[in-house]
Parts: sequence; structure tokens; C-alpha cells
Amino acid sequence: MNDCEFRFIHTLAQDYLQHVLQVPQRGSSPSKTSKVLQNVAFSVQKEVEKNLKPFLDNFDVVSADTARTIFNQVMEKEFEDGIMNWGRIVTIFAFGGVLVKKLLRERIAPAVDSDEEISYFVAEFIMNNAGEWIRQNGGWENGFVKKFEPKSGWLTFLGVTGQICEMLSLLKQYY
Repeated sequence: MNDCEFRFIHTLAQDYLQHVLQVPQRGSSPSKTSKVLQNVAFSVQKEVEKNLKPFLDNFDVVSADTARTIFNQVMEKEFEDGIMNWGRIVTIFAFGGVLVKKLLRERIAPAVDSDEEISYFVAEFIMNNAGEWIRQNGGWENGFVKKFEPKSGWLTFLGVTGQICEMLSLLKQYY
């Protein structure tokens, strides 16, 4: 994946985490891809947070480094089977959202741009592990957006919800 592709994914991650934190968008308004991602991933994230609240309360995220460690452990387990699809990619963003919210609530000292650090490692993971798959499956506009536009329906949403629940259940192995 080249620098341009990384910047695009990083922007998607930044936009998503700002959406989660309800921070006003910097600069121009988000792209169509970013808006679709925000809707899908945030819906999945809210459902997971509601259903797994007692479990999510059992681990602490006090720094961006802690968030990175937890993220890497969960992603390693989630993707050890080598299977990639758009639903799993959405879960990466949603899990980044879970971590940034926990960090905001639990950090010991205010950290500047923690959401920037998290958006960077989310984008880095996607670039390194899904970049080629994304290109081979239509890219963001012709693959992701077409699959998850509102007219795509609830079946896609339900599939993603199941995947993120499975991914977050992997946290039980660590926390």
C-alpha cells in the first residue's frame, strides 16, 4: 500500500474517532466513504458496548500505549485465521472507537492527541494486513461503500455485529 492509500485510511480512522468522541470535524466535511463508515461502525460499536458492558468494564485503558497493546493482542487473535472481509475491517475501526472512549474515561493524565495515536495504529494495521485485500475487492468506493450504503440493508449490519462480538470476546483471554 502506498502513502496515498495510508493517508486515506488514516483520515477514515481520524474521522471515525472524532465522530465517536463527538469532536467537530477539522477542515472539510468527511467523504462519502467516511460517512458510511461512521454510520456502520458506530452502530456496531454502540450495540457491542451495550451487550458487553460488564466485560468491557474489566479492562483499563490508561494510555495510548495501553490501547495499542490491547489492540494488537485482540487483532492478532482475530486475524490469525487469515480471513479478511469488509465486516472484519469495520470491526477494526469499531474496536478503535471502543478503545478511544475507554481511554478518554480512564486516562490518568490528559494526553494530547491520544485519538491521533489510536487512529494511526488502526490505519497502520489495516494498511499492513488488509491493503491488498481492499484493492482486490473494489477499494473503498466500489467495494466498501457499495456494500454498506444504507440501501444495503440490515443483513450486512447483523453480520458485522456478530463479527465484532466475536472479536471482543477474545478480550476475555486477556482481561
